[in-house]
Amino acid sequence: MRAYSTREVAGLVGESQERVRAAARAGIVSPSKTSHGRLRFSFQDLVFLRSAKALENRAVDVRRIWRALRALRAVLPAERPLSSVRVVCAHRRILVRDANTSWEPESGQALFDFAAIDSPSTASGTQAETNTATVVATHSADYWFARGLKLDRQGLDEDAMHAYRRAIRIDADCVDARINLGRLLHAARHHSEAEACYRAALEREPSHAIAAFNLGVVLEDQGANDAAIEQYANALNLDPSLPDAHYNLARLYGWRGDRERAARHLARFRALSSDDQ
Repeated sequence: MRAYSTREVAGLVGESQERVRAAARAGIVSPSKTSHGRLRFSFQDLVFLRSAKALENRAVDVRRIWRALRALRAVLPAERPLSSVRVVCAHRRILVRDANTSWEPESGQALFDFAAIDSPSTASGTQAETNTATVVATHSADYWFARGLKLDRQGLDEDAMHAYRRAIRIDADCVDARINLGRLLHAARHHSEAEACYRAALEREPSHAIAAFNLGVVLEDQGANDAAIEQYANALNLDPSLPDAHYNLARLYGWRGDRERAARHLARFRALSSDDQ
């Protein structure tokens, strides 16, 4: 399969080479690298960048374009090329058109188009417009959670957080989405927001050991060591086999000067760690 250099892609798309590299860094495209570190783009990458350029030409905000295309990449099956759908701008919405339906990659809303003007267009969708669109379905919380997981694994933290939040808005009892959102917020040093996520998860599922452990970690990072000890102990009551909870308790009991408890938890940590090997 033909691979394109940064210079070739820039020329074919009508963008600067720096913008092409920026799109790669943002996760819009996933070029490979040569042994010398030079980027090599696939035809699918080229189609994505052409779509982005066509939307940009219609005065769509670049950040919205990149967010929508990242979302599309996250849900489009690997075996299905972007050229099989059309990315268009209709009534200030970025839509993906497929057969008789359209859907918004940003929100996950599926739409049915009435009296659609099917102007000639390609995947770049420079002309297609929708006269009337009615929302007929909204993706489930399970969909948004799965989408968040995929984005999470790709390192697209901002988009993953957006997906987890959508899952929670649809289903307030989506505990795993709350825990994963908390983890990403914690990594971004938004400690109070992460703490709120973990507490909300525990309110809905008090037996969730990981939520209790994560709450302990974020409390410790905020200097609330006594409260952290309480949550680590809670996590171990729920699941005694969590080695990291034993290790963190050993540290904190050592900080308190409680050598006996510190030694007991450290010994348990070592035993569990040895069992895992």
